[in-house]
Amino acid sequence: MDAIKQTFQRTKAQKRPALVTYVTAGYPRPEDTPGILLAMEKGGADVIELGAPFTDPIADGPTIQTANTIALQNGVTMEMTLGMVKEARSRGLKAPVMLMGYYNPLLSYGEERLLEDCHAAGVNGFIVVDLPPEEAVSFRKLCNKGRLSYVPLIAPATSDTRMKILCQLADSFIYVVSRQGVTGALGSLNANLPALVERVKKYSGNKPAAVGFGVSTNEHFKSVGSISDGVVVGSQIITVIHKAAPGEINSEVEKYCAYLCGRDANPEDGTTREVGVVEAIGAAQEPAGTATVEATITDDDRITAEQDSDLVAQLAALHGKIPERFGEFGGQYVPESLMDCLSQLEDGFNKIKDDPSFWEEYRGFYEYMGRPGHLHLAERLTEHAGGANIWLKREDLNHTGSHKINNALGQLLLARRLGKTKIIAETGAGQHGVATATVCAKFGMECTVYMGAEDVRRQALNVFRMRLLGAKVVAVEAGSKTLRDAVNEALRAWVVELDTTHYIIGSAIGPHPFPTIVRTFQSVIGDETKQQMLEKRGKLPDAVVACVGGGSNAVGMFYPFANDPSVKLLGVEAGGDGVDTARHSATLTGGTKGVLHGVRTYVLQDKHGQISETHSVSAGLDYPGVGPELSSWKDNERAKFVAATDAEAFLGFKLMSQLEGIIPALESAHGIYGAIELAKTMKKDEDVVICLSGRGDKDVQSVADELPKLGPQIGWDLRF
Repeated sequence: MDAIKQTFQRTKAQKRPALVTYVTAGYPRPEDTPGILLAMEKGGADVIELGAPFTDPIADGPTIQTANTIALQNGVTMEMTLGMVKEARSRGLKAPVMLMGYYNPLLSYGEERLLEDCHAAGVNGFIVVDLPPEEAVSFRKLCNKGRLSYVPLIAPATSDTRMKILCQLADSFIYVVSRQGVTGALGSLNANLPALVERVKKYSGNKPAAVGFGVSTNEHFKSVGSISDGVVVGSQIITVIHKAAPGEINSEVEKYCAYLCGRDANPEDGTTREVGVVEAIGAAQEPAGTATVEATITDDDRITAEQDSDLVAQLAALHGKIPERFGEFGGQYVPESLMDCLSQLEDGFNKIKDDPSFWEEYRGFYEYMGRPGHLHLAERLTEHAGGANIWLKREDLNHTGSHKINNALGQLLLARRLGKTKIIAETGAGQHGVATATVCAKFGMECTVYMGAEDVRRQALNVFRMRLLGAKVVAVEAGSKTLRDAVNEALRAWVVELDTTHYIIGSAIGPHPFPTIVRTFQSVIGDETKQQMLEKRGKLPDAVVACVGGGSNAVGMFYPFANDPSVKLLGVEAGGDGVDTARHSATLTGGTKGVLHGVRTYVLQDKHGQISETHSVSAGLDYPGVGPELSSWKDNERAKFVAATDAEAFLGFKLMSQLEGIIPALESAHGIYGAIELAKTMKKDEDVVICLSGRGDKDVQSVADELPKLGPQIGWDLRF
């Protein structure tokens, strides 16, 4: 912390902005990083940000995403990252080093252990992109105790009320994000940047403010540096490294840093420098000594633990209208640029959730949706199982063929009340994408759907449906090219156009208030099931069963029964090739606690906190996280979760098709298999209800493709 303060004091005394540079640890190779750090310093970098790589960097653009991917392919871990700093220090690095990255790898490493090891390695502080102060209470206290800095980020969308508190929380400097969107070098700077910096200075109390995102040239540096205390450059440095010839990386990085700040690239020693264009010639001076700077640092600059807690409480009060956690799960682990937008969304949802006129409007579309839904006994399936009565809640009969219409319509009506004119969504199996495209067509809203390239291939029919409905479909080629990658891109796109765009998230995942919003609109499933079972059987069901990916149909079916202890709640996850293998998507069965896509929940991750690749024959369940409310029900044992393998899901698919004449979605087929196995253990007068979440015409080709492999495992041969 002190070294960072000293650096900004020195650059201020020299009447120039600080150059803050970024590189991803382990890019292009782990052995290159210490030399790159030294080259940055030699070229004029005053503060260095070292990026800890992460599989899902939602706030970063393509350049840094690629650097993260390559670093992880190189096997870079947090231990290795700290080792790079330690080596650079041993080779003479003096500049303060900030560890920059995402929270899950830090959480996995262990916060206390991380702080100790960072201090020992020579790290001076942290910039955690998706850890806003409200979520960072314990982490900030540890930083303060260890004299390490925690740097808050401020975005153009940050409100004045929030900005005032964030500025007070800063202990060394404030990171100002110059534009809404992801990292990346641009040809031009945000024209509104001077006004943003002026707003920050109004509340900063003379704490330094460094501006980043989009800076790539000496002209940018001079322009931004004329209104700020520091200029952050990252993506363009990654590009310089990428273009450098073998053996020339360090010299190219040094040369580029010197070009940025207008200094001599090859000073004879660290006590002389060329006077840059930012400085007036008459004000040129020898570099200030450390002793004079130290004298300006006092305890008055430091925030007490009590002040810190009070400020964080003030921040939390800005968006604390409805509970944002389910036990320890939930929260808002997102970049600062999304925080006020989420507060706006929460405010809007609070206004409609108890508003009779909203629900009257919503129910006014029931005939369009195909609601109320049907519930009936599956007689032959019941006979086959030989145990409890098996009932089917027919969400597959809804307009668009799945339960997804319940949430898509509700969120679109909410978006209209918020004044939004554009809609974006993510989709896996395509059902949510089709539902969203449908309601957008109905209401004349522009619609863009993000879909993993692998899912585009295996769900081509739904892709064509979305396009028929007027939606734009964007194939995501990153990562595993599935649902998780579609969520990443949708979040990145949303940040750019918050003013006009609403993100209709498709499952009960993501930052608060999304899980509560999705559950609210999907609870129509369980509410109707409860009412219909009372009418048909005069009692509640003994168990309700749903497949689980992100968890939208499961939370919708389970929530109305959560306070009915006589009703068992069974969720069936995608077991893929088996939970004893690496090829599955059974997050609650085989995952651990972590943070993904803005929420603390169970995730599939390795020991370093990197998110695992997943596999399921069903695209809609192919996701490495799960809704936080389901995680809470797992831990308090209100619900039980099991996994069905691809082959077992095919068996459920076969039985429903051939015994009941209903071709189910492969997602639903997992729940069908689990329900049959459960019914076998129950009495004949007991009742099990399956949420038949979607129809299976979209999956016929996938079944045909996989049947040669999976058919022999279940005795199913359909070859002509």
